[in-house]
Amino acid sequence: MDGMNKICISNLNVFWNRVQALSSINLKVPANKILGIIGPSGSGKTVFLRSLNRLNDLIPEIRIEGRILLDNQDIYHPEFDPVELRKRVGIVFALPIPLPMSIYDNIVFGPMLSGVSKKSVLDMLVERSLKSSFLWDEVKDRLKTSAMRLSGGQQQRLCLARVLAMEPEVILLDEPCSGLDPISTAEIEHALTVLKKDYTIILVTNNTKQAARIADNTAFFLMSEMVEIGPTDTIFTVPCDSRTNDYITGRFG
Repeated sequence: MDGMNKICISNLNVFWNRVQALSSINLKVPANKILGIIGPSGSGKTVFLRSLNRLNDLIPEIRIEGRILLDNQDIYHPEFDPVELRKRVGIVFALPIPLPMSIYDNIVFGPMLSGVSKKSVLDMLVERSLKSSFLWDEVKDRLKTSAMRLSGGQQQRLCLARVLAMEPEVILLDEPCSGLDPISTAEIEHALTVLKKDYTIILVTNNTKQAARIADNTAFFLMSEMVEIGPTDTIFTVPCDSRTNDYITGRFG
């Protein structure tokens, strides 16, 4: 890695047809830290997140320039396998989408597609992933029941557990608490603060207070540009740019 940086991004530009969705993004993501990405809707946060595991490849109208290095490997190099990338860089979306099957089968679905078939290994992955997402104690006695019967907060933690079962190195989260109540939000936040010892985490959130609570570093995006990035305490107390201050104090957004 580049020192202790897990991801290094150089001059990233993303175009959606003729519209520039991201402009000249340069940043480094330290390993085993939480990077919060804040900014108003339409600022490019989700496009940025999806660039990190090449989900934007699935949209023909999108064109990407620049470099994104994961452990000093260029993820957009022609020989870099996007399927393998998405195993290493998992993503949790805003809306929890459990598969219409049991809790157990939700978690083993990905590993089984990847060739894991030994039941003892699958059992271990299920228990470990559910414990890491702080859901095990709530569901350990009903693993064979439908995941659709879980509450919204439980479903989101199940989606997190499903990502963890693939044993990634980086976890991306796109507004994971946007539809959750305060208690469920606190559970997700607690899980992330514990998980960062083993994973690099990038959290997109419209909730500036959430970024202030759990992010080690925070980047402010506005109108396709990254205005500034720095330690969260600095961004929220003495930001360098007046636009950052205006956003976090609620003057716009």
